Amino acid sequence: MKIDHIDRKILELLTINGRMSYSDIGKELDMSRVSVRERVNQLINNDVIEKFSVVINSEKVGKNVSAFFEVDCEPAYLVEVAETLAENPFVSSCYQMTGPSTLHMHVLVDDFIALEKFINDELYALEGINRVESHILLRRFKSRSGMKL
Repeated sequence: MKIDHIDRKILELLTINGRMSYSDIGKELDMSRVSVRERVNQLINNDVIEKFSVVINSEKVGKNVSAFFEVDCEPAYLVEVAETLAENPFVSSCYQMTGPSTLHMHVLVDDFIALEKFINDELYALEGINRVESHILLRRFKSRSGMKL
C-alpha cells in the first residue's frame, strides 16, 4: 500500500487523538466521513494501523516506579528470556537492541519493594542472563505514544 499525503494527515490526526470521529477528520481534510472511514479501514487492513489503544498515566493507577533495564543475555537464551519477560505483567516494553545480545526493557511497578521483588524473583531467576543494568525514571519530559510522521 502506498501512503499518500491524505493518509499521512489522517494518521497524524489519529496519533494526536485516536478517538477523533471520521466526521471531524473529514472536516479537517475537506473529505466525507465515508471517504475517511474507507481510508482508515484500508490503513487497518494493510497493517499500517496496528491497533487503537489508550495511554494511561501510570502514576494515577498506582504504578509509581518506572525503571529501564539493559539485560545482557547469552545468545542461546536471548529469545527465551525475551519471550518470558514480554509475558510479565510488570514489563511494559521489551526490545532486542544491537550490542552483545542486549534486551532493553521498561518496567512499571507500584513501589521500590515491588521493583526489588521483580529484580530478584523474576529477572535474576532467568537462566542465560549475564548482566543487568537498571535506571530509575526521575521525571518524564516527553513520552511517545505513537509514531510521528
